[in-house]
Amino acid sequence: MVGRSFNMEIRVLRYFLTVVREESITRAAEVLHITQPTLSRQLSQMEEEVGVKLFHRGTRKITLTNEGILLRRRAEEILQLVDKTEKELVEQEEQVEGKISIGCGEIASVQILSELIDSFRKKYSHVSFDIFTATADMVKEQMDKGLLDIGLLLEPIDMEKYDFIRLDMKEKWVVLMHPDSPLADKEAVTAKDLSVLPLILPRRMSVQSELASWFGNYYDKLNVAFTSNLSTNSAIMVLNGMAYSLVIEGSVPFWDPSKVTYRPLMPSLTATSVLAWKRGQPFSLAATKFIEHLKCFLSMETS
Repeated sequence: MVGRSFNMEIRVLRYFLTVVREESITRAAEVLHITQPTLSRQLSQMEEEVGVKLFHRGTRKITLTNEGILLRRRAEEILQLVDKTEKELVEQEEQVEGKISIGCGEIASVQILSELIDSFRKKYSHVSFDIFTATADMVKEQMDKGLLDIGLLLEPIDMEKYDFIRLDMKEKWVVLMHPDSPLADKEAVTAKDLSVLPLILPRRMSVQSELASWFGNYYDKLNVAFTSNLSTNSAIMVLNGMAYSLVIEGSVPFWDPSKVTYRPLMPSLTATSVLAWKRGQPFSLAATKFIEHLKCFLSMETS
């Protein structure tokens, strides 16, 4: 091999060491899941490249020439280095650092978001998260400005500029009310029930359109006392007996039911939410890894 240059692929070195270990091209081909002629051709090309004979091909088994013994030693060293390097690269991934900014509303799907963040930080513990709570329209605006990496958005919303995954969880609309309200005695609340009461509606026009369809002919006659972009603030108005508020159920599970309670709408009104990120936008390594993680996580959830 002295004075002769050659280019040998890592894959072929693995083939070579498998043949050495099995002492048979046929058995090695089975282990490698390739055909025997293909493996024989690879070995012949290897010998041609290095310019020496590497094997004694006996009737029962294959043995190495002196040059083959040298190549085996060097191949083992090379592959050990390759495996070590690959391992170090994987470990380097674990040092991904930075902050990922996520915008979301007060919705039930935040539970899925928390599971995503928890599983991600078990792998990338040096990454932190900044959570911005607002309506889907405000979150989208921040995403368009590049101030947020990812948004958890309540539909309906225009997703033309975004890549997204629609979540399976259904977001249910409910009515917040004071526990002393007569409506608290009902199992569910109808449009007629609400048509004569002071109401707080969501500020988003697209959501108001969804509610208008649910209210039907009652919508134009509603007594809308407030509009609000977050249910936490509207709940204070409800607590003080000022109005009834239509909100997503996911925003209320931790509130004190002795102060503010809620009932579902009848017929039921639900919405879906999406995890979205702006198409074509450059992301940090941490954000890129998180998007890959959520795609994998959510595909496993749906499979």
